[in-house]
Amino acid sequence: METLRHECGIAMIRLLKPLDYYRQKYGTDGYGLGKLYLMMEKQHNRGQEGAGVACVKLHSTPGHEYMFREKAEGKDAITKVFSSIGHLLATPSEDDPSGTPPFQGELLMGHLRYSTTGKGGLRYVHPFLRRNNWRAKNLCICGNFNMTNIDHIFQLLTEQGQYPRIYSDSYIMLELMGHRLDREVERLYREAKESGRVNTEITDYVDTHVDISNVLSSTMPHFDGGYVVCGLTGSGEMFSMRDPWGIRPAFFYRNDELVAVASERPVLQTTFDLSCDEVEELKPGQALIVGQNGKLFLKSIIDPKPYSPCVFERIYFSRGNDQDIYRERKMLGRQLQDAILKAIDGDVENTVFSYIPNTAEVAYYGMVEGFRENFSHVRAEKVVSKDIKLRTFITEGKSRNDLAAHVYDITYGSVRPGVDNLVVIDDSIVRGTTLHESIIKILDRLHPKSIVIVSSAPQIRYPDFYGIDMSRIGDFIAFKAAVALRKDRGEASMLKTLYDSCATALADGGWKNGENVLRQLYDGLSVDELNQKMVEILCPEGVTTPVKLVFQSIEGLHHAIPKHPGDWYFTGHYPTEGGLRMLYRSYMDWYESGKNNG
Repeated sequence: METLRHECGIAMIRLLKPLDYYRQKYGTDGYGLGKLYLMMEKQHNRGQEGAGVACVKLHSTPGHEYMFREKAEGKDAITKVFSSIGHLLATPSEDDPSGTPPFQGELLMGHLRYSTTGKGGLRYVHPFLRRNNWRAKNLCICGNFNMTNIDHIFQLLTEQGQYPRIYSDSYIMLELMGHRLDREVERLYREAKESGRVNTEITDYVDTHVDISNVLSSTMPHFDGGYVVCGLTGSGEMFSMRDPWGIRPAFFYRNDELVAVASERPVLQTTFDLSCDEVEELKPGQALIVGQNGKLFLKSIIDPKPYSPCVFERIYFSRGNDQDIYRERKMLGRQLQDAILKAIDGDVENTVFSYIPNTAEVAYYGMVEGFRENFSHVRAEKVVSKDIKLRTFITEGKSRNDLAAHVYDITYGSVRPGVDNLVVIDDSIVRGTTLHESIIKILDRLHPKSIVIVSSAPQIRYPDFYGIDMSRIGDFIAFKAAVALRKDRGEASMLKTLYDSCATALADGGWKNGENVLRQLYDGLSVDELNQKMVEILCPEGVTTPVKLVFQSIEGLHHAIPKHPGDWYFTGHYPTEGGLRMLYRSYMDWYESGKNNG
C-alpha cells in the first residue's frame, strides 16, 4: 500500500571467452549488454530514480578508452542508458583501431538506484568512477548499501590527509577503496622493480597481479551497515562483496562462458534459463572475485557476524516469483486465519476477503486458501484496484491531496451494505498515510458491517538504517500510538527519560552494548491496545464503519520465513552497533522537533 523505497539493485557480468566467441555462437555483438539489460529490467522494482552502466574492455591499446560509463535519472533511466549505449554502438568508432566500439567489453556492471538519504541528482547515481593514468588504479564501484558509520569513515580519510569532495557513503567508500587500490598497485610496482623488470614489463606485472582481496580486507571491516558492494578495475578485476551480517542479498551464477551477479535469484534464473539449484548465494562477509585471467574464487574477507538477512526483502522488496519467497508470502497470509476469525466474530459466511494491490496479492492467495480448507463458502473479491497514476498538475495542497486520495478505487456492489464484513490484506502498515488519506475512506463507501485491515507483517515499531526509506521514528503509526497511550496513561515523562537515556548512550558509547532502551516505550502495552489506538489515529472524520486492525505476530513471521531472522523494524534488535546509534539519534531528533507535544 505505502510505497517503500529500497536502496538499490545490482547486476554484473564477466564474459570469460573472447568476444568473437559470443558473436559466432549467439549471432550478436551485444550478447553481454543484452543480458545485462534484461537483468536490470527484471530488477526495476529495486530502483526507479536512476540507473547506470559501466564496462571495461580488455586488451585495448594505450591512447584508447577502455573504461566506459553511462548514467541517467528518472523512472525510464534504464531505457535512456541503453539508448545512449545503442547510439554509441551504431556510430562508427574512430577511438579504437581494433574496431571494437564503446561498451563492447568483457566486464559489465549495472545499477538501479533509489535514494534513502534524500540526496538526488545525477552525481549520486551509481556507478562511481575514480580515474587514473595507471590502468590498474582505475576503480568503478556500485552497490546496494547504506552505511551507518559514515562519519567515522570520513574522519579516517581526513586524518590521512585526504579531502573528500562529497559527504556521502558512496563517494567516501570510493575514495577509501581507491586509496587502498593505489597502495596495492604501488606494492606490486616495488615488487616488479626489485625483480629487475622495467617500463611496460612493470605495467604488465602490476595489471596481472592485482589482488582485490587485499583492497577489500583493508577497507570493508571499517564499515558498519548492510551492503553488497560491486566493483571493476581498469586492469580487469571484478568483485562483489556482501556484508558480514548478510543484511543485503546477492546471488551469482557461473559456467564456462560467464560469471553473473544480481540482487535477486529469479533475475539470474530468467536471464540465463536456470533452475533454482544452479544459482548460488554469496555468503555473509564473503567476496566473489574474478581476476583479469577470468578465474573466479570466493574468499571470506570478514568473519560472519550473527546472521541477520533483511526479512523485508521477503515480505515486500524482492520479486515474488522466487519460489521460496512465493511460498513464504502465502504462508504469511494463511497463518492469520485465527486472528481474522476473532476480528469478524467467526462470521465467515458474511465476510468478503480482498487485498490492497499489488504486493499483498500473494499473501491474499494464502489467506483465502487457508479459509477454503476449513470453510465451505468463502467469498473472495477484488474490491480494491489501483487506478492509473493521476497527473499532479495541480500543485495547491488541498487539491493535490484530493487527487492523491483517488489513486485507489473500489468495485461497487462487491459487498452487501450493513451485512458483510470486509477483510483486506496488505503486506505491511508503516506510516498509515495511505490508509488515512485514501483506503479507509473509499472502503467506507461500500458501507460494510465492519472493515478489517490485515497486515501480513507485524507492527513496524522501529526505523531501518540499512537501505529502506523509513529512518524517522516519528513517522510510524505504531510509534505514534505508543506515544499517545503513554500520554493517555499520564506517563508522558517517560518520553523525556528515554531522550536522556539516548543522549547519555550517544555521549559515553553506551549504544555499543546492544541493549535498545527504546524498547521500554512498548513495555506493558498490548498489541490490542496499540491496534485500537492506531485505529483512532488513522480513521478519517466522517467514516461510519467500525474499523479493526490485525497484524502478523513475530512468532508467525519467523514461522513463515525461518531463514531470514533480520527483524529489527519489528523487535528493535539491531544487528550492528551503528544501527542502534542511529536509532537513538532518530529518537532525539523527533523529541527535539517538539512533535512529542502534539
